[in-house]
This record gives sequence, C-alpha cells and structure tokens, in this order.
Amino acid sequence: MSPIKDLNLTYQALNEQGTFSAGDTISGTVSFILIKDTKVKSVAVKAKGDAHVHWTEGTGDDKKTYTAHRRYFKEKKYCVPEKDSGTVLSKGPHQFQFSFRIPQEDIPSSFMGSSGRIVYLLEASVSRSWRFPSSIQKELRFVSKSFPHIGQALCPQSGSVSKEVGTFSKGQVNLSATVNKKACYPGDTLSAFANISNNSSKDVASKFNLLQKTVYRAGGNTNVVEKSLFKSVGDIIRPNTEATASCQVKIPDDTIYTVHNCEIISVEYYLKAYVDISFSFDPEVVFPLVLVPSSVLAFYAAEPMGPYQPAAVGGQSHSDFPPPAFPMGPNPVPIASGACQYPPHPTQQVNMASGYNNQWPQQTTPYGFPPAAFPPAAYPQSSVQPAVPTAPTAPTAPPQFPQGENPPPYMALFPPAHDFLGRSGPDQKS
Repeated sequence: MSPIKDLNLTYQALNEQGTFSAGDTISGTVSFILIKDTKVKSVAVKAKGDAHVHWTEGTGDDKKTYTAHRRYFKEKKYCVPEKDSGTVLSKGPHQFQFSFRIPQEDIPSSFMGSSGRIVYLLEASVSRSWRFPSSIQKELRFVSKSFPHIGQALCPQSGSVSKEVGTFSKGQVNLSATVNKKACYPGDTLSAFANISNNSSKDVASKFNLLQKTVYRAGGNTNVVEKSLFKSVGDIIRPNTEATASCQVKIPDDTIYTVHNCEIISVEYYLKAYVDISFSFDPEVVFPLVLVPSSVLAFYAAEPMGPYQPAAVGGQSHSDFPPPAFPMGPNPVPIASGACQYPPHPTQQVNMASGYNNQWPQQTTPYGFPPAAFPPAAYPQSSVQPAVPTAPTAPTAPPQFPQGENPPPYMALFPPAHDFLGRSGPDQKS
C-alpha cells in the first residue's frame, strides 16, 4: 500500500476565465500526506504543451495511419531535488510551492478535435525507487496572443458576384453581400446583409452559412473536416425581382478560437452568403472570419482614435493581451467607436476573381475631412496638388512692425496679379 495519500495539485488563476497565455507565470502548490516516514527519490512539477494528430484512411491492406507531433514547451521544477540515495520525508502533511513562466513565444490555443488536439498540462509527481510514481495532472486552458491585424478586422467586409443562369433557364443573378466585421468571439452576433437581383426566369433563395474548417496535417497529407455552425434560409425571390435579405448570425458559445499558428492543425471560419439556384452552381460570396477571445476585441476597441496612437497601451498582465508583437502596418486602421462606418447598402458591383472581395473603409484624416471612398469622376483634376496641412491653421493676422517704423509699401506685400501668376521667382508658391 502506498504511504502517499491525498496527493493534490492546485494553481492560481490569473483571470475570471482561468486561461493562460505566452509569458504568463503559473504558480501553485503540491500537497500530500504521508502515513509514515517515507524515502522519496524526488518531488517534481512539470508544465508542457503539445500538439498531436492521428487519423486512419483506407481499409484492409490499403489501410494507412498518419500521425504527427509538435512540442511547444516543457518546464520542470523539483520541489524535492532528485537524489539516487533518496530523501526521507517525515510522517504527516507536506506542502510545496512552485512557479513556472510560460515562454514568450508564438504558441497556439488549446484545441480538441476528432483527429487531433493541442493540450497544455500541469503534472505533479512523487517518485520512489523501484515504485511507480504517484502523480496527478491538471489541464491548463491556453489562449494564444497571436492574432495579427485584429484592428483592421473590426471593419466591415463587402463583396459581390454575378452568375449567368443557363441549361433550363436564362438570365443573370447578381449578389452583393456585407458583414459588419471580420473579428468576433464565441457568443457574438454578426450582422449580415445580401442584396439579390434576380434577372433570370427561375425562383431563387438567399442563404447564409457559418462554416468551421479544420485541417489536420501529417507527412505531407491532410485531413479536412468541415462543419456548419449556423445556417439561415431567406424567402423565395421571384424572377425579374430584387430583394434584400438580412441575417443575425449567432456564433455558438462553445466555438473554439481560430488556430493559425500550429504546423499540424489549423482551424478557420467562414461566413458564406449565397443564392440557391436549382440545377445550377450557386453564386456565393465568402467572408473569412477570425474568432478571438472577447477580451482581445475589447482591448482593441478601447484603443485611442486617430492616426497618432501611442506606441503601447493596455495593462501589464500578459493574460490581459497587451499589444501584439505583429506589426499592423505603417497606417493602422482606427478601430474605436466611429472609425468604421457600416455600408448603407451593398448595391455596388465589385469585380471578384476569386469569389469574394473585401472593402475596407479608408483611414480617417487627422482633422475631420476623410478621403472619399471612390475618386470623383465629375470634376477635372488639377495639375497643381493642394498641400495637406499637418495641423489646423488659424487665419493669418496682419504682420506686426516695430513701433516707430513705417510699414512696407503696399506693392511689396501684395504684388500685381500678372506678376504673381505670370513669372517664377522667390515670391511664387511652388
């Protein structure tokens, strides 16, 4: 009978969700009771993160199994140093403190799927010579901080596509669709709109489909699993009519986050807006989505407005998602309230070679005059480009002169028009 009783492992939560991220410190306690004086070889705690995939294809002699493994980190601490001669612990309760720091690296979020998993474990063990060690494990919920360009992903996406209907009917079906943002979180709701112009002789219907795509990779082979998380069907649209469909797309609460930084597992999300046409290929617009923790979106939504943002903002806790290590470009899109305006109606046609297109609103200028989304074609362009002020300018005051001096002649301050426009010189503006 083992003299080790009530082996327990606890750790301190850093937030309400109980999650950890790269750079966080895991602190906790290992405790147990000895029913007699016992010689132990060591008391150790280790933390590790691993990704593993495994699936089988074919049957019989053609059956093949694919596996792959990646280790992200492994840290081990000894509460009682390892000795071949052992260390005698007295009868009674024992308690040991430990602390780990998760490496500050690009590490994927926890994941559990049909053919693979990404798991982070905390394990404590009491080893004795010629005995199986007594051990206990706790799974850690890990959340990646690697979500580049999230600020831009808070802006709307729009796209359009046209489809010629043939075989049993004639005409064209045009689809323009919009979704209010690219980045979302489990439990979030997206607003999607679709404008359908049915110029064919068929009845059609608008549909929205939220898809999860998981790809497992091993030895140059892939196993793709697609799952529909949400589906909505609109009303029938009669021939030679136009209609607009709207949909509130609810992200399920238990949906896992996007995984894009694991070599052997990836998880992606798409919102597909399409028109169901019988006996024909359906025209569709596909919007890529990024699922992140709600705290990430809250952090970026609270960033200062305007193009002149501070170099770093936010709290110091790694689990509270400080600014990412990924650059967001020389001109990051502002994502505070009012920075992105929702398109009033997705009626414009966009050339889409790949089936979908993203239109991001232009960045606002520092002083209140945003650039036009499309260049004005009704006005001729001037050969002289106006200079853009770097700060608001005040009306020019008349020049001041020292008391007792006569002001300069009028002609020196305001030359004749033909002289100012007709020749170049030091007084002429370039």
